[in-house]
Amino acid sequence: MTQPTNTAASRSGQLIAVGSGKGGVGKTWFSITLAHALARRGRKIMMFDGDLGLANADIQLGLMPKHDLNDVISGTCSIDEALMRIPEAGFCILPGRSGTASLANLPAETLDHVLAALRQSAGGFDDVIVDLGAGIDPSVRRMTAFADIVLLVITEDPSSLTDAYAVLKLLKADRPDTPLDVRIVVNQASSVAAGKRAYGSLARAARGFLRLDPPLLGLINRDERVSDAIRRQSLLLTRAPQSPAAADIETIARRLCRA
Repeated sequence: MTQPTNTAASRSGQLIAVGSGKGGVGKTWFSITLAHALARRGRKIMMFDGDLGLANADIQLGLMPKHDLNDVISGTCSIDEALMRIPEAGFCILPGRSGTASLANLPAETLDHVLAALRQSAGGFDDVIVDLGAGIDPSVRRMTAFADIVLLVITEDPSSLTDAYAVLKLLKADRPDTPLDVRIVVNQASSVAAGKRAYGSLARAARGFLRLDPPLLGLINRDERVSDAIRRQSLLLTRAPQSPAAADIETIARRLCRA
């Protein structure tokens, strides 16, 4: 698989791709809340909804974007012009568009052009959070290969672990000669012990068969206030800042800032 150019000379802001092997693990919510937590720590953050064809970060945030990724690709506007600032969250978002076949089937050359433009725009930010689509389709793999850090979101569900292992396997195949910075986030953990067991199962398989040792970045406790915030299209760290899940996200953001 031919990779888009990603050289040290072209790097400015750090690109953090958030992926998952399967849908339903809370990946988009995590991306939004992580962006908010990093912004609260004084970092300048852009979030890019990279779930091509099924984007919904703007819906979770209750936004009505004037421009989106489709407008950028068509030449209607630039990435900077499409960015939407969320004052109450302190970060910007480049919205995607849901249900658009042209985005879902974006040619590799066009996607590479978007990624190059994204890297250029990243120079004005400390971090760019890229919310990937679930799974391992070609566009997800290209965006993942372009990232500096990959955060792989899993749950205790055995199918989530199986699919996450498949993602790790393909990541290694796509970047055989490049060190991988992949870190695991366990979401919706029923307990700390159960979350660590889920991570341990994935990590053992990765070490044994792939010779990868992805560290555990953090656990997020199952918390009904997360579902409440999503239903109300509000930010967890604003709506329920003292909740267990909010504390877990803040811990993950702190660890990322230290890395």
